[in-house]
Amino acid sequence: MQALILGGARSGKSHYAETLAQQSGHEVIYIATAQAHDAEMQERITHHRATRPAHWLTVEEPLTLAATLQHHAASHRLLLVDCLTLWLTNLLCLEDEQRLQTETTALLQTLPRLPGHTLLVSNEVGLGVVPLGELTRRYVDSAGRLHQQLAAQLETVVFMVAGLPQVLKGHFNGLAE
Repeated sequence: MQALILGGARSGKSHYAETLAQQSGHEVIYIATAQAHDAEMQERITHHRATRPAHWLTVEEPLTLAATLQHHAASHRLLLVDCLTLWLTNLLCLEDEQRLQTETTALLQTLPRLPGHTLLVSNEVGLGVVPLGELTRRYVDSAGRLHQQLAAQLETVVFMVAGLPQVLKGHFNGLAE
């Protein structure tokens, strides 16, 4: 089972993904993509660490997501990636502009070959005003393209609204063994 869980800020997407992971009965590996570039983000990371179950292995990987998924995937595991839009931001901020395409292609090629379960959490950022500035437009465009490619490829797509999961694709009954 592979699922994309989308939603706006504070829509409940991370909580929903973590609840599914806890209920799955599988060994969980939490792959965090955030980087603490300021005190506020460090506080967010600290809060997220404190609220996750202690027995989950947390892997912090801001760039090489496909390689990290390949390394940790196993039939008895659930990989929870939170979140793809922070990962995209990390790649967009690199001086190597080709790296985003390289890593995105690697992710899309890797996912179909992974054993076990994968939950991908991402922010839906294309529902608002068209942003000012080249970098923010590139970010929204990149996220939208990635979400479309993942939605076409994955079994299940869930959109979170006000903490309520709306299944857009697939027949989602959870991930219990």
